[in-house]
Amino acid sequence: MYRFLLSPRWLGALALTLVAAAVMVLLGNWQLDRYRGRTEVNERIDAGERMAPGRLADALRAPTGGAGTVGPAPADDKVWTRISATGRYDPTNTVLVRGRTADSRVGFEVLTPLVLADGTALLVDRGWIPPAPGGATAQPPVPAAPTGDVTVAGRVHASESGAGAVDRRDGRLETRRIAVPRLARELPYPVYGGYLLLDEQTPAADPVFKAVPVGHANNWQNFGYVVQWWLFAVMALFGYGWVARREARRAAGIGTPRSVDRAAEPTPSTPA
Repeated sequence: MYRFLLSPRWLGALALTLVAAAVMVLLGNWQLDRYRGRTEVNERIDAGERMAPGRLADALRAPTGGAGTVGPAPADDKVWTRISATGRYDPTNTVLVRGRTADSRVGFEVLTPLVLADGTALLVDRGWIPPAPGGATAQPPVPAAPTGDVTVAGRVHASESGAGAVDRRDGRLETRRIAVPRLARELPYPVYGGYLLLDEQTPAADPVFKAVPVGHANNWQNFGYVVQWWLFAVMALFGYGWVARREARRAAGIGTPRSVDRAAEPTPSTPA
């Protein structure tokens, strides 16, 4: 019944089906890797909310170059860990990051370098503030940074992707992306390769600041794609088998209606 499967046409169809199923399985595996990666990120975010602050040196390596250089980026397993550091804010080099959203409003995040005792600096995201009246890009008045020694605690954030332009507007640095290597070139000291999302500060932070919201990665969307691609692979193989079985039954005459030999039917008699 199934000898027709050895014909070139059916062998070609089988090869295409197997290739398509293999590609779908690989796509499912790729989405599975993304699901696992995003799950690990979410777990680190949750753990960072509960953990006691560690040392800065445990999460970020200090920069070793001169002014305007940047240190190594944080390792993946150090991103979102909670650390503390002590230094002095440098408000003259505050960076305003425009186009940032909190509570469904567009405003600015305020980055101020915290200069440590060794002369290196850690960029601290002090929080979100609304724009000035006049539009989402109108520079707001920035609350003054505390003077003297300041102790901060927060979570390590990796530099954002993309260089992003850095402008100086009304005497302040302004950008759209927190690209630490690009920002470091505008600053008069070596800068750590990640920045800090502020959770706590001593002396206390100005209440006008709102904590920058930390969103969890949508890992379940990736898991849904895993199931989808693997189901497509199974459906492709099942479809080939179903079509082959239907062809075999048709060739064997199974399930096809039998023709009626009308010549053999009796001729009805004509009444007298």
